[in-house]
Amino acid sequence: MELLRSNLSRVRIPEPTNRIYKEECCISFDTPKSEGGLFVDMNSFLAFGKEFVDWNYGKTGNPVYLHIKETQKPVPEDRPSKKPNLLAIGVEGGFDNNDPEYEQNYQIVILPDYVTLPFPSVELPEKVRLAVDSVIMNVGAEKKEQVAAWTADTKFISKYAMELKQLDNGVVVPPSGWKCEKCDKTENLWLNLTDGSILCGRKNWDGSGGNDHAVNHYNVTKNPLAVKLGTITADLEAAGYIFFSYYSLVRYAFFSVGGMLKSSDVYSYDEDASVVDPLLAQHLQHFGIDFSSLQKTEMTTAERELDHNTSFDWNRIQESGEEVEPLFGPGYTGLVNLGNSCYLAATMQVVFSTRGFCSRYYLGQSLKVAFDTAPADPTVDLNSQLTKLAHGLLSGKYSIPATKKDDTGDAAQTTLTTKQEGIPPRMFKSVIAAKHPEFSTMRQQDALEFFLHLIDQVERVNTGNPILDPSRSFKFGIEERLQCSSGKVAYNKRSDYILSLNIPVHKATNKRELEEFQKLKAEKDAKGEELTSKEIVRPRVPLIDCLECFSAPEELHDFYSTALNAKTTAVKTAGLTSFPDYLVLHMRKFVLEEGWVPKKLDVYIDAPDTIDISNMRSNGLQPSEELLPESAAEDAGISANEDIVQQLMSMGFQYNPCRKAAINTSNAGLEEAMNWLLNHMNDPDIDEPITKAQKSAPFIDPSKVETLISFGFEEEVARKALHASDGDIEKATEWIFNPPSGVTSMDATPSSSGNAADVPLPDGQGRYRLIGLVSHIGTSTHCGHYVAHIYKDGRWVIFNDDKDGDIEKATEWIFNPPSGVTSMDATPSSSGNAADVPLPDGQGRYRLIGLVSHIGTSTHCGHYVAHIYKDGRWVIFNDDKVALSKNPPTDMAYLYFYERIDG
Repeated sequence: MELLRSNLSRVRIPEPTNRIYKEECCISFDTPKSEGGLFVDMNSFLAFGKEFVDWNYGKTGNPVYLHIKETQKPVPEDRPSKKPNLLAIGVEGGFDNNDPEYEQNYQIVILPDYVTLPFPSVELPEKVRLAVDSVIMNVGAEKKEQVAAWTADTKFISKYAMELKQLDNGVVVPPSGWKCEKCDKTENLWLNLTDGSILCGRKNWDGSGGNDHAVNHYNVTKNPLAVKLGTITADLEAAGYIFFSYYSLVRYAFFSVGGMLKSSDVYSYDEDASVVDPLLAQHLQHFGIDFSSLQKTEMTTAERELDHNTSFDWNRIQESGEEVEPLFGPGYTGLVNLGNSCYLAATMQVVFSTRGFCSRYYLGQSLKVAFDTAPADPTVDLNSQLTKLAHGLLSGKYSIPATKKDDTGDAAQTTLTTKQEGIPPRMFKSVIAAKHPEFSTMRQQDALEFFLHLIDQVERVNTGNPILDPSRSFKFGIEERLQCSSGKVAYNKRSDYILSLNIPVHKATNKRELEEFQKLKAEKDAKGEELTSKEIVRPRVPLIDCLECFSAPEELHDFYSTALNAKTTAVKTAGLTSFPDYLVLHMRKFVLEEGWVPKKLDVYIDAPDTIDISNMRSNGLQPSEELLPESAAEDAGISANEDIVQQLMSMGFQYNPCRKAAINTSNAGLEEAMNWLLNHMNDPDIDEPITKAQKSAPFIDPSKVETLISFGFEEEVARKALHASDGDIEKATEWIFNPPSGVTSMDATPSSSGNAADVPLPDGQGRYRLIGLVSHIGTSTHCGHYVAHIYKDGRWVIFNDDKDGDIEKATEWIFNPPSGVTSMDATPSSSGNAADVPLPDGQGRYRLIGLVSHIGTSTHCGHYVAHIYKDGRWVIFNDDKVALSKNPPTDMAYLYFYERIDG
């Protein structure tokens, strides 16, 4: 007890804002049910398994832990079912999944000698009793986040919905071909429900997303409500049902929500929130979108598909009815469905079967290194959670047959089952989905969108270390060739991570069978009979034809030719400039037909085990080709930075406006060019080539203007000074205090009474002593953790957020980091710029190694399953079920993963 009293300063009583982890280890997937139980740090409230708690003690010095061990209770035969009051699974108030109940046992443990004290005990210090009681009584952070995700979709009815004013301006919205009215964006478009304008959404901090035209339109017009185009669907969810997977079993629950169009994304700019519009169908009808008839027709279609096609898809993709052999061991670990998380599970299983991700987060990085380099809270660190997930999936530690106890709960009376429990990717999902409006919810998501989001996040945290970036194994270059009627050409380059392919249904190889099927269907319809699933015939399209569609020539009308100085027709073709280690093919199975009817193409893709795309390589400008001439402005010496131009073009803008933006901002950078472009999108000559007459005025860096303003100068004065000094802040400051003779408009000076020019700078001898350090832990300044060390009262003191510590140990750790810690010595160097590292490349031969298949009528409902080629055999990963695949659905996949065959 005295040992505990001597460590009371390291015990904290949780505050309401503290997140308490007590369900799962933050380094591994150990739980209180694990053999060693779980240890909760009574200072940081992070949880650790028996194998890892020593690491935390060594890193933080926190000695006091609450040990939690759970043992199964006997199951009473007459246990009543609990009535759910929350539309959720596996959380308090949600649906009862009939899991056994457990009894919790608690102890106080003091490290490093694992001294144990019983709890509860009246002999414990009051501070310890209060702290432990608070930990036990509080809902764990894991469950809090899960409940928050389930309830994140709660929306209120907009105050504008019932009496929304709609203008009779004759606007009729077409079913396809949408484009922002003020730029070239064709995605992330919003239909204003007052005036029918179609404008792009908000711009993200990195320049991606929209161009803010929708919100800018609201700022001018004050028309409050807009609906996102592409979310107005008539699938089961949109028709008034919530459709979700029940822990990956082929069982579904349907709940009426009053017929409101819940899945349509309606936003109120005035209320600054996603809202419900009960009259959305009526408001859409005003602009020619007949949603009421669509809903009725599509529900009938959906019911028919559920009876036939979907049931067939379920059986085929999940290999239902087959005597499958369960698989266990390293690389065969299932992922528990958290509730509509099958899109994440299927994607991550395939991703971690690739060499790049396996090497980066498993073979090349131990859990110890990831923990030592993580910030104080590893649960919010993507690198830590990717490493945790990789070790959980690939080590085999958790891929063992589940045990089943008899009803008495006697541990001796247990038997092995043919399934595994799997691991729940809670912490990883929480990190990867943080602040994302869709992935942070419990709604079903598009596996493709999640894959791209994952790649984007991984690329960000590996900025400055491109060699270690596993996302680069998916990255490749695309080159577009434009040839106008003059015969001259232009080449544009961009990079991507997926090859999205249209499906040319007209190239089906089973046209005779399709004709016979159409005759049979007509006969059955005439008799009022339904087709059986065995009678339905789907088109079969070779994958090679889909690839050829990507490279096929496409006509572009109204193309401005600098060779002809006029608009003409051009032909665009595309090819790859590099062949990635892994080629991801996305099949565009979801289309929108006339009348706003969303449809999933019921089509088979004949995907061979190996493909050769060598003919798709683009070799750039050929000796016989002549480039389209540059504009007159560039002839005069003004040259656009092509990197800036290509980055802008990758966001959806056209070539000429991008060049103008770069030139008119003196190639200052992407952000400056983007701001110029957004402010000039409505210029009548924005698409015209640059001429000498359009030579721009010198660009003034806004950040430098802000710097001078922070000194106390007026904005106008700052701009004039920077203009006169070619953007040099030091010269501009000198220019303000000593303006040229005759200049009278620069008399505004900082508000201080003293003239800065009259005050001498501090000076003295050149000897200094070290008094402070700010150290960074992590791979990027935008992630990781910062710690301060300050020399005070003759000793070094560490300031680690709200904690201080032994400076000798901390300083020793900084200058002599643990073995394997390599990211502590420097910030990213210029030589590590991703632009300096060539994209992976090789021959164009690939072999199929993975499938992500989708079951359902929409990417936002249904179920995802992965099939992976491992150890010379196909394996099915269906959430927490892992088994040998006898009949992989290679012709039904939504995403195909091909690995390049080297040599």
